[in-house]
Amino acid sequence: MIPNKKPKSRNELRIRRRNRGRKKIAGTASQPRISVYRSLTNIFAQVIDDDKGVTLASASTIAKDLRDSLKGLKKAEKAKLVGKKLAEICKAKGIENVVFDRGGYRYQGRVKALADGAREGGLQF
Repeated sequence: MIPNKKPKSRNELRIRRRNRGRKKIAGTASQPRISVYRSLTNIFAQVIDDDKGVTLASASTIAKDLRDSLKGLKKAEKAKLVGKKLAEICKAKGIENVVFDRGGYRYQGRVKALADGAREGGLQF
């Protein structure tokens, strides 16, 4: 290691991983991208059309319609319900096929639970 070289933070490393994945994954009108952001307490998901740069749908643990039903659940269970809610919103808008973007996070735990919930809700990816 180079002396006096400060190691990168966990978030900077995650952003580098996210950008590497974005080179290969892009959402289109026919197959938009599900983008995941995970904070310590909450999880957020958006369905994005990258061609137009528009968010088509979103769901999170802080959304008013989900907040009350999430009390007392574990984080992974909350993420699964967020995935189901996102799938429900997408179905209402006629979106069935999507591309999953894990946002630089490992595909395990809450990220996997969100993806499983979206699949159970009827999205295909």
